Amino acid sequence: MGKENNIVHQYFKKEEAGIKILVRVNPIHLKGSEIVVENETVEIRDLEFDAAIFDDLKADDFVEVNALEFNLYLSGLV
Repeated sequence: MGKENNIVHQYFKKEEAGIKILVRVNPIHLKGSEIVVENETVEIRDLEFDAAIFDDLKADDFVEVNALEFNLYLSGLV
């Protein structure tokens, strides 16, 4: 198993005006993914972050959550 697989990602969520945004952050390499859910439409995109990502998420009212909901949307089960 490579070192990429040993990283514990951090997950964040924000809900506003019927839009749900879920973010996964790799805290070591500052890369991750964003899932936007609006009107049963799911959009997924890969992102690269800067060192201030955790401050930015807090300022934008994201809360830290567990991985379950993110991974359900990512796998298409929701």
